[in-house]
Amino acid sequence: MEWSEVVDNPMFANLPFKIELTQFGKLLMSPASNEHGRIQSRLCAKLLEKQTGGEVVTECSVATIDGVKVADVAWLSNEFVSRYGFVTPYPAAPELCIEILSPSNSMLEMQEKVELYLKTGAVEVWLVRDLGSMEFFDCYGKLSKSTLFPSLD
Repeated sequence: MEWSEVVDNPMFANLPFKIELTQFGKLLMSPASNEHGRIQSRLCAKLLEKQTGGEVVTECSVATIDGVKVADVAWLSNEFVSRYGFVTPYPAAPELCIEILSPSNSMLEMQEKVELYLKTGAVEVWLVRDLGSMEFFDCYGKLSKSTLFPSLD
C-alpha cells in the first residue's frame, strides 16, 4: 500500500488513532488519548510563540527508509516550506520532529523513530512524556536542551 492510498481512502477518515506505514506497505495504528491531544496542542502553541519563521504542523508524514512515519508535531523552516510546500508525505524530515509517547509505545520503537527522522534530515527530534518530561536528540545523540528552541521552557 502507498501513502496516497491511505490518505485518500475514506475508510481511514476520522479514526481515533494515528496511522503509519511500514516499508512493506503494512499499516501501523496507534491509539491517541485526550492527554496526548492536550500535550500536542500545548507544544504547538509554545512553538508558535517561540518560532522566528516557519510553520508548525501536527500529524506530519515523512517518508523514511522504514516507510511513512508520522510525527505528532513538526516545525518546518520557511526554507523547508519553500522547497517542499505541503506535499504528503514529505520526502525529507522537517528540521524538528516531535513524538509524544503513549503507553503503547516501547522505548525501542521510539529510539528507531528518532534515528529514522534524523537520517531523513531532521536537525532535532524530541520525545515527550508530558510537558515536564522531554528528551532532545540530534545526530550526535542526546542533548541537555534544544538548540533550535533553547528558550522553550
